[in-house]
Amino acid sequence: MKAARLYGKNDLRVCDIPKPGIHEGEILLKVKAAAVCGTDLRMWRNGASGIDQDHPVTLSHEFSGVIEQVGKEVAGYKPGDRVSIAPNIGCGVCDRCVSGNSHHCQALKAFGVHIDGGFAEYVKIPALAVSHGNVTPLADGVSFEAAAANEAFSCVYSAFERYQVYPGDIVCIIGAGAIGIMHAKLAFMAGASKVILNDLSGERLAEGKLIEPRLITVSKDLAAAVDRETNGAGANVVITACSVKAVQENAFSIAGTDGRVNFFGGLPAGQIAGLDTNQIHYKQLTVTGTTRSSHRHYRRTLDFIAKRIVDIDPVITNRYPIEDVLAAFSNAAAAKGLKHVVVFD
Repeated sequence: MKAARLYGKNDLRVCDIPKPGIHEGEILLKVKAAAVCGTDLRMWRNGASGIDQDHPVTLSHEFSGVIEQVGKEVAGYKPGDRVSIAPNIGCGVCDRCVSGNSHHCQALKAFGVHIDGGFAEYVKIPALAVSHGNVTPLADGVSFEAAAANEAFSCVYSAFERYQVYPGDIVCIIGAGAIGIMHAKLAFMAGASKVILNDLSGERLAEGKLIEPRLITVSKDLAAAVDRETNGAGANVVITACSVKAVQENAFSIAGTDGRVNFFGGLPAGQIAGLDTNQIHYKQLTVTGTTRSSHRHYRRTLDFIAKRIVDIDPVITNRYPIEDVLAAFSNAAAAKGLKHVVVFD
């Protein structure tokens, strides 16, 4: 089968490798769609611990497909089932896993990071992932592309639960990529009166406006725009949906009293933002950071998609065969388009 495997920094290759076999408690998935994520880009650009010429890994932790084969001990799934895969596999016995937060397990293993992921024609789903609920059946109306992108959407929803949007709130999102648009969709779902979307890329702002015409798009002088749209009160919610130090450092200044600030995009290793904690103090800000998502978040957002509460298909702007995976990575890195997905026949 064909697979896109990382051998080290800037060394992503489409290879012919053996189709995996499975044991009694495992599932073999025929992949239909696998999405490019910021984590994939960071691993490609910078390399990753444990990955080298002798220890490559197939990338992508955002994927969906059709069950090809099930082991004889697998219950609840059968060949032909359309499913999506939550990527994070916890140990299942630590306090974090037992509390439902296996995405913060200290022994975490993730598809596309520690074990082979979705940029391949077939993926083996380990028994631990099968028994821990990583495999979720898809409703008929959910596209394979949306199911793959749901992993990113579930991470956005995890943050959404922390920063909270109330009816009438004014929300400011900095970063107009796929993640920023997903935050905007949830904000409108929750009853936000205005959503301000900021980015330096006019192309991305235009794409966002096509997807969500209610957006107020801003490319320059964000502080003035927030002041204007809030009558000087500041935003109720500020979300940094990008990995830029200066954005984090300026987030407090555009938040209003009793506002909520969420640092969604992490910074590159070694970068530390300088934050004015007096603004937290005197404005009584609530500041949160979030990473990954639980199986509960993952299934919740798939339900939003299935019930058409939120439509994320428009966020998927580019599709590629596996042979063109490097073009997908290059375009994603250059911020051309929003969500980039490799599709399989």
